[in-house]
Amino acid sequence: MPNPKGNPQNFEPIKSDREEPLTTTLSFRVTESMKEEVKAKDDPPEFCRRAIQKALDEDQE
Repeated sequence: MPNPKGNPQNFEPIKSDREEPLTTTLSFRVTESMKEEVKAKDDPPEFCRRAIQKALDEDQE
């Protein structure tokens, strides 16, 4: 019978080797075609993070 309180491993925080931990989320609306293109990438979340960081860097210049 499964444990009704879940697996204790699920409660451990995710380990990260990043300089800054990924602690928050960001939501925004996109077109259906944009969503499908992003989802087709190998690592959609990392693709979005890189694209946003690139735009932020360009904006600072």
